[in-house]
This record gives sequence, C-alpha cells and structure tokens, in this order.
Amino acid sequence: MKKVIITGCTGCIGSALISELLKNGVHVTAVIRENSTRRDAIPAGAEIIECSLDNIKELHRFLPHDYDVFYHFAWDGTAGLFRNNLKLQCDNIKYALDAVNVAKELGCKRFIGAGSQAEYGRIEGVLTPDTPCNPENGYGIAKRAAGDMTRLECDRLGIEHIWTRILSVYGPHDGEGTMITSGILDMLCDVAPKFTKGEQMWDYLYCSDAARAMRLIGEKGKNGVVYCIGSGKARRLSEYIEKLCEAVRKNGKPDARVQLGAVPYADKQVMHLCADISTLTRDTGFVPEVDFEQGIEQTVQWVKKKYKM
Repeated sequence: MKKVIITGCTGCIGSALISELLKNGVHVTAVIRENSTRRDAIPAGAEIIECSLDNIKELHRFLPHDYDVFYHFAWDGTAGLFRNNLKLQCDNIKYALDAVNVAKELGCKRFIGAGSQAEYGRIEGVLTPDTPCNPENGYGIAKRAAGDMTRLECDRLGIEHIWTRILSVYGPHDGEGTMITSGILDMLCDVAPKFTKGEQMWDYLYCSDAARAMRLIGEKGKNGVVYCIGSGKARRLSEYIEKLCEAVRKNGKPDARVQLGAVPYADKQVMHLCADISTLTRDTGFVPEVDFEQGIEQTVQWVKKKYKM
C-alpha cells in the first residue's frame, strides 16, 4: 500500500488516518469539500483535492490512475434529525457507489468503506461481523445498504471490498456536538453538562488506534470481510463521563462537574455497545494501545488549544 485516496478526511478518524499513513511512508490524497472550514484538520504532507460528494465520480479526470486503496469515509447527515432525512441518506448510497467506480478508474485494487454500529440497531450482546443487522433509522439503513451495494459493485468491477462498522471513536478533530467534545467545551466554560444516568455499557476507541486499525485493514485485511472497529471492551458510560470530568479538572478547571441523570434516555436508546474485534485482530494483528484515561487527557488538551481556552 503505497498510495491511497481518502474522502471525508477532516473528521476525527480521517485526520488521524492521514497522520498514520504519512508516518508509514504512504502517499495520501485527501478529498475535502470545496471551501471546507475544516481544511486545517488535514495533516501537513497530504495532497489536498477539493471535490463535493455529488462530483466524486469525476475525480478520475484530474488525478493519476496509480492508486492502491480507496478509503471512503464521506457521508452527509450523520447526526440528529438528518439521520432520518431519507432523501439525503439515499444520496449517500449513490455517492458510495460513485466512489467505488472512481476507485476502479484510479487503479485501486481495494475499496474500504466506513459503516456504523447504527447498522445493528439495538443489540444486547457483543457486536460481531455476523451479528444480524436491524437498523432503526434512515442513517443505519443507508449504511447497511451502502455496505451491501458497494460489495456487489466491487465484485462486478473486480476490486477487493472491505466494510468496517465503527463504534464510538473520540479524539482531536471530533465534532463539537459529540458527547465528549461538547462536554469538554461546557466544562471549560464553567457549565456543568447534562447527561443521562450513564447506565449504558459503551465501547470507546481513541482516534489514533482507530487510524492504526484502518491502516492495517488496508495492508492486511481480507477481501469481502466486515470488521468491527472498537476497543473490544465496554464500561459504564457514567465511568467514562467521570474520567472526562477528572481530565478537565487536571487541565485548569478544578471545579468542573457534570449532571448525571439530568437528561432522560432517548426513545430506542442503545444501552449496550461493544465490539468483538477478534476477527480484526486475527487478520491484521490490531490491538488497541491507548486507554481512555490517556486518550481523554490528550483530547482535553487538544480542545483547549483548538478553541484557545
């Protein structure tokens, strides 16, 4: 794997993956939206191409046809009410298929797609590649459909296909609306963020570990396989929240606090989220290296620097 192209690379996982690939001597072309306000998330050393999702099928017109792997992370409508904007989610499926076709045009031998735990719906047990999928919102349904359809398209075009189902990844360049980033920002502004009781069993993975998993999948993953991306361990969400609060206290806000139980559980609340990463470890050798205490400390420091707090 000497040359890769990545869409949707200004977020938490994409930016970390670029750093991981550059560190390992891989040439990276990062595809970002035109006039993206998050351009600064792209690490120095990557080639940057501006292209909107609806024009992704045109990439082959102005890039050389000598790439090895195509990572497709770009997706519109990942949060809030947008998850049930069915027109938007259907468009995302089309863009994923466009990405497969342009990957073929660019010479890629492997296509790696970013799916989601939302494909499973509510599951009490550990999530494996073979766990039945019963998605309960448009986002999860579209991700599941994109995984299946891009696999068929890759088969038709003669390139390898790998689908990943990503659980909860956190760290630098994560969105402001996520539980961790918004919680940090609130506490740094002397606001006590409100949470549910935090009884959910949750699996969090730091972005550098997620990036290393993605690199190893690009290098060693098996064609046609689905890989769950997580730490492989679950803890009560309230424990993560307390560790988050402790990290903020250690970084200049000794009186930081949170309000557990101030928010009711959502309808169809997912109460158990944990990945079985045994297939991923077997095929690629991936084992998480950064524990939550280390990762959240680095995340708090990044938020303080990013927002000048």
